[in-house]
Amino acid sequence: MTTPHRTSPRPIRVHRPSGSEPYRRPRLRAALVLTGAIALTATGCARTAGETGAATAAGDSGKVTVACGATEEWCAAMSAAFTAKTGVKSDFVRLSSGEALARIQAGRANTEFDVWHGGPSDAYAAAAEQGLLEKYVSPNAAAIPAKYKDPAGNWTGVYVGVLGFCDNTEILAEKGVKPPESWADLADPALRQNVGMAHPSTSGTAYTALWTQVVLNGGTPDGALTYMRRLHPNILQYSKSGAAPAQQAARGEVGVGIVFSHDCVATQEQGFPHLKVTFPAEGTGYEVGGVAVIKGAHNPVSAKKYVDFALTPAAQEIGPTVKSYQVPTHPDAKRSDKVVDLSTVKLVDYDSSAAGKAKSELTKLFDAEVARAPKA
Repeated sequence: MTTPHRTSPRPIRVHRPSGSEPYRRPRLRAALVLTGAIALTATGCARTAGETGAATAAGDSGKVTVACGATEEWCAAMSAAFTAKTGVKSDFVRLSSGEALARIQAGRANTEFDVWHGGPSDAYAAAAEQGLLEKYVSPNAAAIPAKYKDPAGNWTGVYVGVLGFCDNTEILAEKGVKPPESWADLADPALRQNVGMAHPSTSGTAYTALWTQVVLNGGTPDGALTYMRRLHPNILQYSKSGAAPAQQAARGEVGVGIVFSHDCVATQEQGFPHLKVTFPAEGTGYEVGGVAVIKGAHNPVSAKKYVDFALTPAAQEIGPTVKSYQVPTHPDAKRSDKVVDLSTVKLVDYDSSAAGKAKSELTKLFDAEVARAPKA
């Protein structure tokens, strides 16, 4: 395992008034065990767990609002469990990492969030570079390995997700193509318009794929963009959500989706046994999903309580109960047998701090030089 310094971009969910059936992401339709613990805020823009929570300090209302970067089910389960544990009221808004960063940037003068939880830590590194995060080293962070947290204390890792290929074995068999086992295989012309990938400006998953190409191709944007131009004719479309390509593969719209492997496993469990996960032999990137206190948080005491909770084994064991199979960062957290064994996958030396600093410029180059190019 290399040392990072650091899932899926997913759309904002508009939550309906209390009493109506809440929106369920099409990729995960499993009912939440904690349904009864979730209420909705009066604004309709975030879910709320718990209706009480006394003020914990001057200026802190005993409430926390979270920009949440994992699945909606995971966000809801975490929110409910935090409130059940602490009595602190908890709201969340489901956002992709690109959307979360943009919302935090836009609201820096009067932030709407107290905590950012989930999504690749290179986005957290970009936020820290812009002064958008409040340094906080939780007492519980001592148990988290150094490779999963920012040495400056801007963020701490709560899970690890590995980038891979989600293969529809039936579609690939029809085309006479084997499931890809390398980035070179993925660029094979036989897969023309049969690969699903999100856009790296909105998707943390896709940005992980883009930065992986930087690492594998000389450490420069030029090398990464050269490969992406080769791959471009094979991309059906650049989706907004990093998890969407797994659904595209499941439905047979593409033969392969570039996703974090846990998203493919979760999609398999929805009744798509013909999906298979493969990993590129040259090496693959990974995410360290983070948690951080937002600079200027209106409820800083409650925000720190949330971070403390997120770093406990109990919190990190919630994921598999809602089909989120990331690798927990806490050594004492129990691991599902559906979680990828990191020792079996070749990982690149993914420096999330460098990736975060390059994010804005590199995604602009990708959009201009790759995504907008005709597919010759």
